[in-house]
Amino acid sequence: MTLFELALLVATLLSALTAGFVFAFASVIMPGIGSLSDKEFIRAFQTIDGVIQAGQPVFGVVWIGSVVAIVAAAILAILQHDGMVPTLVSASAIAYILGVQLPTFRINVPLNNALQTLNVNEMDERALDSARRSFEPRWVKWNLIRTLFASAVSALMMLVLLWL
Repeated sequence: MTLFELALLVATLLSALTAGFVFAFASVIMPGIGSLSDKEFIRAFQTIDGVIQAGQPVFGVVWIGSVVAIVAAAILAILQHDGMVPTLVSASAIAYILGVQLPTFRINVPLNNALQTLNVNEMDERALDSARRSFEPRWVKWNLIRTLFASAVSALMMLVLLWL
């Protein structure tokens, strides 16, 4: 196994795990907590996000590692291969960074952080409703976008692995 193949394999695995993570939010977590009252919804999301922000080491390795691995795979593809392989792997890296990572750090994480500042026990119903409406639709929309990009990138890299 070459260094490129190893990098591509790791990138594929980690991006697929990331795709599964955002897919779980899109298909189970957000619909599940979406049925809660505004106060319960905000508190539930704060708790879930709090676990993520607490610096779970395995989560961090998967999330950040997926970026490192896919960039490494793209660089190695460019240096070691001809034809479609460098194009497909580089396109995957660009799509992953722009479609998964950029929205995460520009949209989803800032929304998470804003929600974390709320003390639901000190908010009336109107403030809770407003906070949820400012958060939920935008967060869900961009998480769906991340899910689609992460899934497509993972599938494309699986195809490249099969092609090699």
